[in-house]
Amino acid sequence: MRRFEGKVALVTAAAQGIGQAVVRRIAAEGGAVVVTDLQQDAVAALADELGTEHALGVKVDVTSRADIDAAIAAAVGRFGRLDLVVNNAGGCIVTSMPEDTSAEDWHRQLDFTLLSAARCIQASIPHLVATRGNVVTISSVNGISAFGNVEYAAAKAGQIAMSQNYAARYGPLGVRFNVVAPGTVRTSNWDSQPGTLEKLKSMYPLGRVGEPEDIAAAVAFLGSDDAAWITGHTLPVEGGVLTGPNPTGLRPPDALHLRSGDERSV
Repeated sequence: MRRFEGKVALVTAAAQGIGQAVVRRIAAEGGAVVVTDLQQDAVAALADELGTEHALGVKVDVTSRADIDAAIAAAVGRFGRLDLVVNNAGGCIVTSMPEDTSAEDWHRQLDFTLLSAARCIQASIPHLVATRGNVVTISSVNGISAFGNVEYAAAKAGQIAMSQNYAARYGPLGVRFNVVAPGTVRTSNWDSQPGTLEKLKSMYPLGRVGEPEDIAAAVAFLGSDDAAWITGHTLPVEGGVLTGPNPTGLRPPDALHLRSGDERSV
């Protein structure tokens, strides 16, 4: 597929993990990509790998509106337009018990995860109106249901509410806003917790945690014209965890023995 031929996307936190997978997917589908992250060497290396005629690496601190403005100006200056913004930056940076979280830590979490997305949207709106473009924000299942990490969950839920309101406001101008809500995804964030992903996969009815490419596929759909009549929605990409933690207790080998019409209760 070449769904992004002639289009330009800007992706935040794109040096690794989900962001990098999104960049690679958009580039593979013919799009030009502005790769942004705090890791300047990493974004430059990724842009070089993809080809500097189709990719641009820019160092960006998403807590800085000036950095975001500069990245968008660089995108439009290099490629002449902006069609898609993928708000991928954000993460769980507060580890205290919620009753002990200071106001300062609340502000840090919201600034990094929620306000960073708001800054990118505000800065990109004039360009997206011009191209009838769209925004895809990476939230989390934590923003939909209670999986812990209260401050992070609140920021992620805020992303969803913000996107819905922007969708209503800018829909008449042809600009779409959607959200992808991943479950647990295999990224380097888990490297310091060996064995955790193996344990977590038992929560998922599909029997595994997600891969960055699973999220990138959803972003590519929502960011493309295939989703031209979809706005203001949140797409969970979460292996079924929102249906409940594998309530059947079946392991994959057990499931293989079930036949159509089997009377065994599952």
